[in-house]
Amino acid sequence: MKRTLLPSVLGVLMLCPSLALAQAPSSKSAALATELVKLLDTMKLDSVAGSRGANNEFVAAMYFPGSQLVVVNARTTVPDRMKYLILQKSYKDLYVELNGAVDQASKTFISDLGANGLQFKREKNLPFDTVDVTGKTTAFDGDWRKAKLSEQEYTKIYVSNDEAYSQMLQALIDTLKKPS
Repeated sequence: MKRTLLPSVLGVLMLCPSLALAQAPSSKSAALATELVKLLDTMKLDSVAGSRGANNEFVAAMYFPGSQLVVVNARTTVPDRMKYLILQKSYKDLYVELNGAVDQASKTFISDLGANGLQFKREKNLPFDTVDVTGKTTAFDGDWRKAKLSEQEYTKIYVSNDEAYSQMLQALIDTLKKPS
């Protein structure tokens, strides 16, 4: 009986792939977060900010060594002020301004606990990452049912946010790599 049970279970899983555990997508932002953290540590900085294209969009991050990156991205109606703050390397000031008086409809806020890029789900006994886009928060704890999402919806939201976060991190890395 034991010999026929295993092939039967495998057969059911092959015919019904939704019963099998889904493969978590890999984090595109992980390598970039690691690179940014190394630059911040080397330069002895706890914040950084940068421009994101011609849409008056800016990104800023606060770094808490060994534990967290908090990143805000938004459009602003005062791009000259933001550019000035970047030139002055007043990254914390830009972070505060982006977090407050900005176009709230364009705002994204990421809490990267572990400062290791967005993770698809929580590792055992570790905190999880969150992303707030225009006021709607998604917790990447792996519990899509609690969030009233299907696994496919959760995965789609994760992949989209991980891609956007990767672009934000790259803009911040580019700021730090620019010659003074």
